[in-house]
Amino acid sequence: MTDRFEWAIGRYLLAVLFLAGAVQKTLDPAPAGALLAGYGLPEWLVWPALAFNALAAGLLLAGRYLKPIGRTLAVYCLLTSVFHFVPDDPWQMSIMIQNWALAGGCLILSASSGRGA
Repeated sequence: MTDRFEWAIGRYLLAVLFLAGAVQKTLDPAPAGALLAGYGLPEWLVWPALAFNALAAGLLLAGRYLKPIGRTLAVYCLLTSVFHFVPDDPWQMSIMIQNWALAGGCLILSASSGRGA
């Protein structure tokens, strides 16, 4: 495989994750809304999160604005990891750490953008 091919596949896989998040929130916004409400946040924040997930997925697929979207996604992943900080629940803690790993991948994407990748 060439570096360019691997880089594109990596972008597409990240895009699928964020697209799936948008679809999940579209089909059943209640769980995400309940999670937000449990932290004292308004449930309507599901809709901007859905829009952001969809926009990010589209930009990743199109290969556009990768440096800023990579940075923004990294911050998004780190912020949303807070919702999964439930020390008594190993599953939620695993999701929290996965969000950190995704943030790392998004930062790598941002750093490598514009370097001929």
